[in-house]
Amino acid sequence: MTQFSFTLSATDGAARTGVIHTPRGEIRTPAFMPVGTAATVKAMLPESVRATGADILLGNTYHLMLRPTAERIARLGGLHKFMNWERPILTDSGGFQVMSLASLRKLTEEGVTFSSHIDGSKHHLSPERSMEIQKLLGSDIVMAFDECPALPADEAAVAKSMRLSMRWAERSRDAFGDRPGHALFGIMQGGVTRELREESAQKLKDIGFDGYALGGLAVGEGQEAMFSVLDYAPGFLPADKPRYLMGVGKPDDIVGAVERGIDMMDCVLPSRSGRTGQAWTRRGQINIKNARHMDDPRPLDEACNCPACRNYSRAYLHHVFKAQEMISGMLLTWHNLHYYQDLMAGLRAAIAAGRLSAFVAEFHAERAAGDIDPL
Repeated sequence: MTQFSFTLSATDGAARTGVIHTPRGEIRTPAFMPVGTAATVKAMLPESVRATGADILLGNTYHLMLRPTAERIARLGGLHKFMNWERPILTDSGGFQVMSLASLRKLTEEGVTFSSHIDGSKHHLSPERSMEIQKLLGSDIVMAFDECPALPADEAAVAKSMRLSMRWAERSRDAFGDRPGHALFGIMQGGVTRELREESAQKLKDIGFDGYALGGLAVGEGQEAMFSVLDYAPGFLPADKPRYLMGVGKPDDIVGAVERGIDMMDCVLPSRSGRTGQAWTRRGQINIKNARHMDDPRPLDEACNCPACRNYSRAYLHHVFKAQEMISGMLLTWHNLHYYQDLMAGLRAAIAAGRLSAFVAEFHAERAAGDIDPL
């Protein structure tokens, strides 16, 4: 059986390209992971997601433990079989959603007790329970359980939270045990304070993980502050392990993160934007609801080869969105995910060729030019 490993094939400045090897297939890095929160990437079939170029999906411990439950998914053969996705799956630990979605949240050293946002039922998540749930799901990459404070926050509060997360990281490592072919990632915390980030990274390295994530960013601090952390924080982590920036993001966030040494990212934005009439293109964002698209026979992006751009006009996409037809969200989501995977492929090729600076300059120039003029 193929073991989990990471091969770094080229660098360009701080940027890296390589391959994560897993028993369920290779993950080309830098990688963008579409989010399948409830065992589905909304508005997409699994084979359609794969057709965009995605090597791995993200599932959500918090949502799946509430509905349909990890135990039910395990009885039905595990998450891969359940959602018809045979390639790698990463599951987050549930810590962020407990912070952002759950109510009546009570935090202790042991874990978090909370009420479900669905029906108000009481639940408890701890490092041990999070590892159990992710094992039941059959995740290829498991995330350590952490506490994620919203920013901005008082530095003392961030430090206290980070140290709790590090104690939970050690418990997660112990509970994960020895699972050949599966990987456990630790999560660096520490807000926007360099010393806290370094302390967190050192603790995670002392424990030892298969990969390392940067958590607690893209939670309200703004892009400038996030990039200032990414200027130094990836360098605190082992160079021979994957680096995962959680919950990011917009295309320019992704490009900036890759420039600073990030290997993996995820975000709900491509699919959420698609359902709300927003399309991401090489020339920036398009709002298909706008009347300017009503009679426009052109595709969203002439350079895009996705089904929405090959086969449908802006006028049609405008119409089906206004008519509230399901195909609107399907086509726009497909386009957005295709654009994101094209962007990742371009970044990988540019790093391998040693021309990342030129690629990034072209990326920003096209976005600055804006959308094509209306007819």
